Amino acid sequence: SERLCSKPACTQIAVATLTFEYATSTAVIGPLSARAEPHAHDLCREHAKNFVGPNGWQVVIHASLA
Repeated sequence: SERLCSKPACTQIAVATLTFEYATSTAVIGPLSARAEPHAHDLCREHAKNFVGPNGWQVVIHASLA
């Protein structure tokens, strides 16, 4: 079954998964994970494309989503 974007009020289908690597201050947006993970956030294409990480953090976006 399709999963929806994790952003509040968004009803779009998720196409990417956002994870945070706290040790290196890195946010990673990759292809949608095979299953929902409790510490990851599923995002639609629009929210994945427009994601801005916390101040000072590096954001890595998988080439297939850029």
